[in-house]
Parts: sequence; C-alpha cells; structure tokens
Amino acid sequence: MILQFLKRKKNMPIFLVLIGGVLCGATVGTFIALTHDLPQIRSLETFRPSAVTRIYSADKVLLAELFMEKRDPVSLAFIPDDLRAALLNTEDRNFYKHSGVDMRGILRAMLHNIRAKRFVEGASTITQQLAKTLFLTPRKALMRKIREVILAFQLERRYTKDEILELYLNQIYLGSGAYGVESAAKIFFGKSVRDLNLAECALIAAMPRSPSRYSPLVNRELAIKRRSIVLKQMRVRGIITESAYQDALNVPVHAVRQDKVSASAPWFVEYVRATLEEALGSAMLYKEGLTVFTTLSSEMQQAADTIVRNRLYELEARMARNRIRNPDPECALISLDVASGGILAMTGGKDFQKSSFNRAVSAKRQPGSAFKPVIYAHAIEQGFSQNRLILDAPVFFRGGKHGKNWRPRNFSGKYQGEIPLRKALAISQNIPAVKLMEMSGPSPVVCFAHALGIESELSPNLSLALGTSEVTLMELSGAYSVFPNRGKWIRPFGILEVTDSKGRVVWRAKPEKRMVMSRAGAAIMSNMLEAVVSEGTARKAKVLQRPVAGKTGTSNAFKDALFIGFSPTITTGVWVGQDSAKSLGKGETGSKAALPIWTDFMAAALKGKAIRYFDLPDDVVQVRMNSETGKLASDDDPYGVMAFFKKGTEPKKKEGGQ
Repeated sequence: MILQFLKRKKNMPIFLVLIGGVLCGATVGTFIALTHDLPQIRSLETFRPSAVTRIYSADKVLLAELFMEKRDPVSLAFIPDDLRAALLNTEDRNFYKHSGVDMRGILRAMLHNIRAKRFVEGASTITQQLAKTLFLTPRKALMRKIREVILAFQLERRYTKDEILELYLNQIYLGSGAYGVESAAKIFFGKSVRDLNLAECALIAAMPRSPSRYSPLVNRELAIKRRSIVLKQMRVRGIITESAYQDALNVPVHAVRQDKVSASAPWFVEYVRATLEEALGSAMLYKEGLTVFTTLSSEMQQAADTIVRNRLYELEARMARNRIRNPDPECALISLDVASGGILAMTGGKDFQKSSFNRAVSAKRQPGSAFKPVIYAHAIEQGFSQNRLILDAPVFFRGGKHGKNWRPRNFSGKYQGEIPLRKALAISQNIPAVKLMEMSGPSPVVCFAHALGIESELSPNLSLALGTSEVTLMELSGAYSVFPNRGKWIRPFGILEVTDSKGRVVWRAKPEKRMVMSRAGAAIMSNMLEAVVSEGTARKAKVLQRPVAGKTGTSNAFKDALFIGFSPTITTGVWVGQDSAKSLGKGETGSKAALPIWTDFMAAALKGKAIRYFDLPDDVVQVRMNSETGKLASDDDPYGVMAFFKKGTEPKKKEGGQ
C-alpha cells in the first residue's frame, strides 16, 4: 500500500514531510527526555561547596575538624601558577580554547584507544568533569555522557573560564578524603596550597586520573612515577625549564597525612559534636564551615590524659598482683571552671579507640560516700552548725528488705560515740549521714540534690545517704561546684561560641544558672570539706599546699572509687571502676584509686597560679574549734581547727570560765 502511494510522484513531497516530521519529533522527544530533569545551571550562583567545621580549645589549639567531605575552598588567586598549569596540561590542554567539549581531544582519544585496543585515554574536559561532579552520577552510560555534554555547554555559556576552573579546583577529588586542592595540600603536605613547590604541584596534578592509585599515602612509588610523567609533559611543552624539571624530579616525597588533628580530647570533641548537632542540625555542622570556640584548656587536657593513663597502669598492675581476673580498670575525669561552669578537661575512659563511651558524662554509677556532702549541705541550710554533735553508734531501722531490720555499718567497723558533724564528714562515718537523712527525711534531701543539678533519679530512702543511687560524674562535679561558687549552680558546658564562615555568631553559650544555697551555707560546706583533706580521708591531697577541699567515695565491694574536690577556682571529679561493675580489689577505695589521679591533675592545673582562698561572707565568722568536741578551742589545743559558723551560732566561752 505504501509502495503504491509512493509510485505517484505527486505523493513524494507529502511522504518526505511526514518522515521529516517523525524524525524531528523523535529528535525533540529525545532532547526533552535528556534535558527535562537536568539541574538548573543557575543554581551554581548560590552554590557553596561544603566546608570544614573546626573546633578550638579556649587557648586556640585546634582540637578537631568535622566534615562530610574535607573541603577548604580557596579563590583562584591563591592557587600557584605551577599547579594550574600542571592540572590543565594533564587534564585539559585546550581548556581556554574550547566551548565545553574538546572535539579534537575526543578524536585524539578515540585514535589512542583504537591503537591500544582498549580504553587508555578519556576525553572529558574540565568543564565536563565539573558538570559530572556537581550534577550527575559517576555511572558510565551513553545517556549520562550526553547529558554531561549538554550541561558543559550550559556552564560555558553562563560562566567565565576562570570561574569554572576555580570551581573545579575546589571540587575535584584528590584521594585520601581530600576534595579540592587546598584540602589536598593540607592532608598530604601539611601546608596551604599557596605554599606548594613545583614537585608538590605536579604530584597533586597527577592524582585526578586515579586518586585511589596515585595518592602518596596509598602507593608512594606509583605516585612518584606519575609525578615524573606530569613533570616531563610540562617540560616537553615548555611550561617549565629543563633545570626546574631536574630539580623537581629530585625532590623526595615525604607525604604524611596531616588532617588527623590531635586526639587529645576525643571524648570532649564528641560531646561538643553531639551538642551542636542537636542545637544546629547536622547539615549546618558538617557543611557550613563553622568555627567552634570551646572552654577546654589544651594544657589541662593533656595533663589529664597523661595522668589517667599512668595511674591506671599502676592500678592494673596492683589488680594483677591481687589476682583480680582479667583486670580492665577505666577512669573518668572532668574538670570545671568554678566561676563560669566551663569544662576545662574531660577524659571519658582509658582508650577512645577501643571504647568511645564517655564515662564522665553518660555512665551512671554509685557515688558511695561522695554523695554525703549533699546531705550535710542540706542540714547546714536547715540551720545545723558544723559543731553540732551527733551519735555515731550502731543503729537499726525497721522496714528493711524481706521484712528485716536495716543495720547500716561504718566502713571501718568502728564507732566514735558523740562527734561533731565536721568530724563525721571528714572521716566519712556512715551512721551520722544516715541519721541526718532520717532527721530531715529522704524526700527533702532528694529535692535539694536535684536543685544542686543532680538530674538522675534518686531513691528517697535512708540508704541514699550511703550513695546507693546512681549518678553521673558530671552531675556530681557540678553539684560540688556550688560550694566554692558562693551557692550558685551553673550547668556545666563546653561551647563558648560558634561562628559561620563569615565570622557571624550563629550560637552562643547561655548556661543555666540558679542560686541553690545561701552564700553562708556554701562557705561553711567548703570549710567542712577542707577538713576532709586536713583531718580526714583525703590527707594525701595536703601535698598541694594550698586551699583545697573534697570528698572520697567508695561503693559496695570496691566497685567504684571516687574523689570529687575543688580549689576556689577549679572543681574536678574523678571516677575509677570497671565497666563490668566488678570489684577493683580489696582496699581500692576512693582515697587509694581516685585521689592520686585528682591530686596529680590539680597539681598540674594549679601550677604557677596564685594561691586563692575560699569565700568568707560578712555573715560568717571563723572560730577556733576543737574538732573532737565541737567546743571552743584554745590557741594551744592540739585538736584546734579554724571552723566557719554563721554569726551567732559559733561556740562561745562559758560565763565565768573557759
């Protein structure tokens, strides 16, 4: 039928029109199919490659870098001529001549591939590579290649050659996690791209062809061979002189990965990262190139890491001698600035690479006697004086487990009879703490503990006096800071300020604060906890020879050892234990296992600092008191100590006598 139609000459023009229409429609349809979902090139006008977020200590030491792809965008003006020339010569010699697609390059590549009978040379221009990197997938397919060409033409129409080249140099993947030439320069050579020499420029220019093969961190010898090829091509084309070529060939390659920032504070960095991800979102944190200023002291953190490592080594050796099976002690340390609440140092364990669990922030363990200051502080706020006598003697309470009476015991197994509260706390007797809890009732103490910043759930029963409810080290350390901070609680925090890539503040610390004790009560508690050092279970800390205070803590069966203490300016908490909650071994108390770590750290933290003294408010007086009886002491009394009292409550001479 069609043949009969075509036999009539007058029908031929109609047929040709129909065929032309079909071909034209097919072409238009194909073009639409290829371009209907192509990205808008104008989006490049607002495009910014993701940049690196950097975290700094308070003393401006770089702690870490956060990124999805490690990029450090720089302008074309900062990129050396040698690097630009090397990359253009290697990747796209006709870049400044073609309009996005190099037809001569395509023909040349086809001839080389035919001769070699395999694919040995590609023909994608820098513009095409940029289009693929920014807008397309790396999957090799004819349709993707056609779309790549279309996008390359669009890029060339809309942007100058220098703008395209700058984008390319900041986007190209160069191996070992480096995106862009500035990132590569820092990772491979530890310097900015502007400071690269010819040999280093040639080595970077050698990598786009196969980053995983030619990275000097992956295969040094292959990288050198590829660098030599790049240098030879530059010499042959007159880009560099023979002398420069020979000199560059002889430059040794000492590439050492430089992007792994010192892991001196890995737990702190992770704490900061998690805080910012919640506050700002992961997109801003990992892509916007933020600068994060923290409260951390790099010197104090370094001291903490060294001390914890050394003391844990000693403890593990003791445990082995005591035949503890599979000893694996861990430690957490957190140090806070008393006045601001800022975290000065944070160690969450023994080895971050083996366990990133942050025991300073997330682990909940029994504090043992380290909880007692909460009970005593509550009593002081209720009007008790530190010379008030309390009976330290065997006692039982009804309503224990299984219908039996509960009979708390002192750790030492000894009883002192009537003693002042100051001494009861200093030598850490259990019975007086339980009796104080009974006098006030557990629930008010729990409420007071929460006011001090302890957010963990606390069981409102008398055994709480012995530290049976689990808390975090950060909570407890923050609570202790109330005493030297004149009764004010400040939520511990680690981030001061965050700025964007243009230096604008996007986040600033606003730590939660509240008054939770009277200034007088806080001063008296500081004084009572000084007695723990001068007269009680923490005498080893006297070696510091400056005003310090604190409290030891040991949980049942020596599973946890703690010391939380402070100077007038720094509060530091130390916990030692095993993740399995097994015993550290008999005798491994807070005084033996945790206090030495605290003392070593505080010695380093306070070294060279002026001696400061604890607060003495106007409504508080110092009186020389007998630590055994609570009565006024004479100047030559061997048990005389300087004790703080609210005015009007201090011990006085009896009328007519001493």
